[in-house]
Amino acid sequence: MKKASLLILGIGVWFGMSSIHAQSLESTPQKDSTSIWELAKHDFKYTLKGVGHSITRPVHWKGDDFGKLGILVIGTASLSLMDNPIRDLAQNNRQDFPKVIRDFGWYFGSPQNYFAANAGLYTFGLLTKNEKVRKTSVLIISSSITTGIIQSIGKTAFGRARPGSGLKHLDFNPFSGKSRYRSFPSGHTILSMTMAHSIAKQFENTWVKVGIYTIGSIPPISRIIDDAHWITDIAFSTAISIIVVDSIDKFLFEEEAYDYPKKKKAISWNLRFSTNQIGIVGTF
Repeated sequence: MKKASLLILGIGVWFGMSSIHAQSLESTPQKDSTSIWELAKHDFKYTLKGVGHSITRPVHWKGDDFGKLGILVIGTASLSLMDNPIRDLAQNNRQDFPKVIRDFGWYFGSPQNYFAANAGLYTFGLLTKNEKVRKTSVLIISSSITTGIIQSIGKTAFGRARPGSGLKHLDFNPFSGKSRYRSFPSGHTILSMTMAHSIAKQFENTWVKVGIYTIGSIPPISRIIDDAHWITDIAFSTAISIIVVDSIDKFLFEEEAYDYPKKKKAISWNLRFSTNQIGIVGTF
């Protein structure tokens, strides 16, 4: 019952955001002659093209792109100094963190619930022929497939020890296949932040964006509280999600896959690493 209730809560939040999405942003009218089947084929086509585009991007990287990758790697390594202090802080205050939020973070960030929610969103957009909702769902699923591939390969290749396994934060056992060596990156974080960033990009209102990112941050925070991931797992996964979503969103716009005007305002994300600042900064 608890699991079912939390799943309903997650989908309820999802559809609540979908309703706001549909009402607050004018949808480009569809021609009456456009069938649902034709729209579905169009969306499926661009889902595959979006995945193909994002997966092959490294082949087209230039100097600046490799420089950004270097910054991400160096920044993640630097942030590892905070792995143990943040873990200690989280565990010392674990009992004070609401369990319902921890449970929501677990269930909402789980793949089966995540994709069920997105399937519901896409069905809503398809049946109502709401192009913006359809586009958002295509952005989510194509980004999720890409980030899912990255995190699956990463977990196996890095073989990083989980904090609750009794091992240290710099213990690695690549390709071991053991669950305790699958900490990096965080799957829950990648899915929740991919969803949150994809939806938030559709809004111009700063407070709506903040609300969406707040909901999206619950699974990553709950994973730290549950002693399942280090802060560097969370930070790296968040960065990957943002990079992939932005890449596919730009591709869909340039392909003119969906007919809607470019937003005047958007968040500009930048990696910031210095002697007194480490993180991802979003400028509204």
